Amino acid sequence: MAKFKKARKRFDEINVIPFIDIMLVLLVMVLTTATFVNQGIIPIELPDAKAAKKEDNKKEVTIYIDAKGDIFFEKEKVDLKTLEEKLSSVDKEQAVLLRSDKESKFQDFVSVMDILKRLNHEQLFIITKE
Repeated sequence: MAKFKKARKRFDEINVIPFIDIMLVLLVMVLTTATFVNQGIIPIELPDAKAAKKEDNKKEVTIYIDAKGDIFFEKEKVDLKTLEEKLSSVDKEQAVLLRSDKESKFQDFVSVMDILKRLNHEQLFIITKE
């Protein structure tokens, strides 16, 4: 039996449609997996935590402690006495987020926690990075 060879077509152009499809899929994957972290204005380096659970809170108050030990209520620099005054006017059911730099002194963290305990704030979240 005779074998017939198929005549080859001349290769004049490259079909780029599959390449475009692959690039679009890769672009969608990159855009959906990219994370954009909004840390705020005060530069702090958050400590790591193994069992972190992300909570979404609508009404919240944020307290920052930077590496130098400066304390911020929202974006305003305060001392411990002013912080206590400001927290006493905050509703006890409102969530308080504490963002402490990992290089800050532990005493600053404990002082803020002591104020929160004294004022009976129970909705406290310590923010870490995963």
